[in-house]
Amino acid sequence: MHLVTTSIFQKSARILLGAFMVIAGIGHLTFQRKAFQAQVPNWVPLHKDTTVVLSGIVEIMLGLAMLLIVKQRPKVGIVLALFFVAVFPGNVAQYLNQRDAFGLNTDRLRLLRLFFQPVLIIWALWSTGALSYLQLQKKALDGKVRK
Repeated sequence: MHLVTTSIFQKSARILLGAFMVIAGIGHLTFQRKAFQAQVPNWVPLHKDTTVVLSGIVEIMLGLAMLLIVKQRPKVGIVLALFFVAVFPGNVAQYLNQRDAFGLNTDRLRLLRLFFQPVLIIWALWSTGALSYLQLQKKALDGKVRK
């Protein structure tokens, strides 16, 4: 395994994102529970509240992993980025169904929110060194394939 180092700026960004995830997860379970239900697409087979609770638990776990796991930091970043991809349909559903939540009470605001999701994905990958890790893995794989 290649050890990937990160700058103090990346570390600070990782800690901030990890804290944000823990707070968002707690919000899923408590004070923002109804607002998060507005993002659950109608096609999800689980009850909206169950979906919100389960995703909140996952967010808390991912946030804690961002804060506490050092040796597997790039892999945590990859998992968090994939989580952001997985929940993106909820943001789309909020826009398409014109559901107000989190102060997103116009179509314009809900649409703008969709463009923030790629920022979160890149933030997770960059702050954990996952982008460098993936490049190293690709180089290692390329070297093995050429031999």
